[in-house]
Amino acid sequence: MEAIVFEEFGGPEVLRLVETTKPQPGPGQVRVRVAAAGVNPLDHKIRNGWMQAVFPTPLPATPGAEFAGTVDAVGEGVTDAVVGDEVLGWTVTGAYAQYALSSSYVHKPAGLDWTAAAALPVATETAGRVLGLLGVRSGETLLVHGAAGVVGAAAVQLAVAAGAEVIGTASPANHGYVRSLGATPVAYGEGLVGRVRAVAPRGVDAVFDAAGKGALPDSIELRGGTTERIVTIADPEAGTYGVTFSANSVEAPEPALAEQARLAAEGTLRVTIVETFPLAEAAKAQTLSETGHAPGKIVITP
Repeated sequence: MEAIVFEEFGGPEVLRLVETTKPQPGPGQVRVRVAAAGVNPLDHKIRNGWMQAVFPTPLPATPGAEFAGTVDAVGEGVTDAVVGDEVLGWTVTGAYAQYALSSSYVHKPAGLDWTAAAALPVATETAGRVLGLLGVRSGETLLVHGAAGVVGAAAVQLAVAAGAEVIGTASPANHGYVRSLGATPVAYGEGLVGRVRAVAPRGVDAVFDAAGKGALPDSIELRGGTTERIVTIADPEAGTYGVTFSANSVEAPEPALAEQARLAAEGTLRVTIVETFPLAEAAKAQTLSETGHAPGKIVITP
């Protein structure tokens, strides 16, 4: 099979397309023929070696955490999938490949296409996890920083579906998109507190920072001086302000992903796909992701 591999840490030029053997599923694992793989900022951070303290990566390695594909082999003890099932989820061997192993997956709804399915696991798990930490309820007002980004947009939609009023920070060019998701858009940057108060005079009940662009002091002010019910996934200064930084889940994510896939198939939840690349152009895909300016999800199709 073909796979993308890097044998040293560095820029996108370290990514190589190689011919290798198919992985064999172990107990509790399925092997999938990958139809699409999501590209995430974590991919290039791991490739650069920046995440070794948090995610130690033995080399050589294949990038990619999320996939959608068809089961073509099952390991011992697997009872919830058979060969031919269409699934999406997280890999244990890297998704930038024609075949990958997974022990965390759900069945793909028939109405969900491959690229949309591959775009869901990381973004929607992150969004759902943080909304759970914040305890967002119907009738409350949620402020989402980075509402036009992949995770921010997912958070907006899930919160709106739960009955919350959502205010989303974004650049003016993305205000129409944020509004289409069901949120009230406001521009980020200087004067943010006043702009938010103009549309939410009673204040905000919770803040989800998916941007990491120094909005925590304003968020604390908008919460009346408290750090309660403020969570960031992107600001490394969180500890300085006493704000919760959420990096991973301690609970099995499959039930939530199954529900989010159902919502996506129905059209209630959407992740914008900005561009798809063939497997051989994985370096181009990561280069685009690394700019931080892609207005949506990047997907690789092996």
